[in-house]
Amino acid sequence: MKSTFFLILTCVTLSLSAQNSNIQWRNDRTGIYNEKGLLKSWPTTGPELLWYYDELDEGHSSIAIDADKLYVTGMTGDVGYLYVFDLNGKLLNKKGYGKEWDKSYNGSRGTPTINDGKIYIHTGLGDLICMDQNSLEILWKKNMMTDFGGENIRWGVTESPLIIDDKVILTVGGKEHNIVALNKNDGSLIWSSKGDGDLSSYCSPLYIANQQIPQIVTMMEKHIIGIDAATGKKLWSHTYETQRGIHPNTPVYDGKDMVLCASGYGKGSVMLRLINGGRNVEKVWESQELETKTGGMVKVGDYAYASGDHNKFWYCLDWNTGKTMYKDNALGGTGVTIANDGMLYCYSEKGLMSLVRATPEKFDIVSTFPITLGTDQHWAHPVIYKGVLYVRHGNTLMAYKIK
Repeated sequence: MKSTFFLILTCVTLSLSAQNSNIQWRNDRTGIYNEKGLLKSWPTTGPELLWYYDELDEGHSSIAIDADKLYVTGMTGDVGYLYVFDLNGKLLNKKGYGKEWDKSYNGSRGTPTINDGKIYIHTGLGDLICMDQNSLEILWKKNMMTDFGGENIRWGVTESPLIIDDKVILTVGGKEHNIVALNKNDGSLIWSSKGDGDLSSYCSPLYIANQQIPQIVTMMEKHIIGIDAATGKKLWSHTYETQRGIHPNTPVYDGKDMVLCASGYGKGSVMLRLINGGRNVEKVWESQELETKTGGMVKVGDYAYASGDHNKFWYCLDWNTGKTMYKDNALGGTGVTIANDGMLYCYSEKGLMSLVRATPEKFDIVSTFPITLGTDQHWAHPVIYKGVLYVRHGNTLMAYKIK
């Protein structure tokens, strides 16, 4: 009996330890969460609101999570602050990290990244700040303009830092230093890539590890590019321009060889296939319909799901062919899409949070409720963690019980 009990306890412990306790931008940049036993429908009034905090002030960034602590940024006046909460909503710490973006659509932008006891924040003014996770003291700071000759963009830098081994990747957008890799411990330069010399374009880059050449894929002002993660050498580029040079969505990779990139402003989306071990790409298909601006995309099965931009539809496309399976404007606006266990969580710019079955047959809305707390735009991407849906709306962070 003791042996059986010990075996069960060991299995439970291993199962719990296998869960992802570190949540960064869109979980692991895919927008896919992997929780079990979540509700398949919600009450008509919405799931239970466990707690909320309404003093974040201005910001559009999502939360990061590490070791059961929540990290989110906001701006008071023109100063950015990092807030740390426990899972019960208790404010554990608050620390200013310097000036933030206060010129248009004010507030913090990029979601923090937490790695090996350090927190990395890329501000709207181009400061990459490294903080000690326990004390919140600033360990080092670099600025993409003054240190690397970059140029800020219309609505301020919007990027969640990417960590690869000992490197933190910074999209500078300069002619000489276009993308750089800095030592994550001291900020020293490891490599610099000239890329195509484009400006940065609000995109948080993606790391693809399983090609012959592990690489960083991101969208710049005029190109989608692949960079050798070890050396910074440009492997390939694909011309992709919009009216304003804006490409805010992290590319989506299928784990094999296909990468989906999409932008708003009428540009649409393109599917690229990595070839020759990742040394080059070929275009598979383009779609003028799926043109999502800031809401991200998810791959569930053999289909891609996202919202449109100007047309205000929610879409499902065949991953392999680009065929539009459906488009539906039932939510009356564009928005953010994440997914978990065959369900889409769609957060519209109108403030509606909807639970939708991920099926190519139709936009199958199961439940919807309004987000009534908070201020300004409904742009921050929701997060799922341990049976709780975290929603940030301007100055307010909310925690809803969905398990």
